[in-house]
Amino acid sequence: MEIKKVTLIGLGAMGVFFAPKLSDCLPAGHFRVLADGERKARLEANGVTLNGVTRHFPVITPRASGDPADLIIIAVKDAGLSQAILDIKNQVGPETQILCVMNGVDSEERVAEVYGWENVLYSYMRVSIVMKDGTANFNPDVGTVHFGEAKNDTLSERVRRVKALFDRCGIGCEIDEDMIRGMWFKFMCNVGENLTCALLGIPFGAYRVSDHANAIRREAMWEVVRVAGCLGIALGEEDIELQEETIRHLPFANKPSTLQDLERGLPTEVDMFAGKVLQLGQELNVDTPLCWMFYHGIKVYEEKNASKFKE
Repeated sequence: MEIKKVTLIGLGAMGVFFAPKLSDCLPAGHFRVLADGERKARLEANGVTLNGVTRHFPVITPRASGDPADLIIIAVKDAGLSQAILDIKNQVGPETQILCVMNGVDSEERVAEVYGWENVLYSYMRVSIVMKDGTANFNPDVGTVHFGEAKNDTLSERVRRVKALFDRCGIGCEIDEDMIRGMWFKFMCNVGENLTCALLGIPFGAYRVSDHANAIRREAMWEVVRVAGCLGIALGEEDIELQEETIRHLPFANKPSTLQDLERGLPTEVDMFAGKVLQLGQELNVDTPLCWMFYHGIKVYEEKNASKFKE
């Protein structure tokens, strides 16, 4: 069955990677953004500005029913996932596939608890987009969505359907042979890069010029490697070295999501990153001192943003 209708929830830095190409590729009304309340009103009034062009995409509410999507893309922040799982209910039909392209390593399990694994594929993204106040500037041809079954030595029919859609719409995609390992590789990179930048207040470009920033980043990655190894997920030195080339080519001034959140006074996803490593480290008896510092240090920044230290 060809994928003809797509619903996106979360038109932020990850969502805008998909929205223009899906909207331009699919027939009118077959791509829609799911939103409600103030966010719906803002999107309808202002749209989003992508590379200098303001785009308005069709918006439907969670109450819309009778027209399920063939594919749902969840691209919200970690704090919004529980609500997003509830909001997509009327968009899920028997054949609907769900991609939860968020960071982290357990969002698929949370979605599958409600809708079943027959409706959920694994996914993650490799893209760096900075979005502020509804505006983003980025190269639409740079970035990749990775997706698939847990193992993809042979492609399932539903994976082939999603790939056919992305290929048709010009959306860069890859299907990892081992999606669990791929997700943990991305998680390892995020914990090291994202949280080091956030705690120190530095852009990605710092990794080109600072041995000290790289020492912290790499040791944090090793903490994830050791935790993953206890779970039977094989990551190691080669994977850490593989990321060095990517780091060198990120735009110098780009900032990761956690630092962007702190600078805007927003809650971060530190629980999903360092918090998850701490939890698993405690369960598996693996020491994770850098993630301990990331977790508590970034929580202090959140408290500062909330004016907790003002008399």
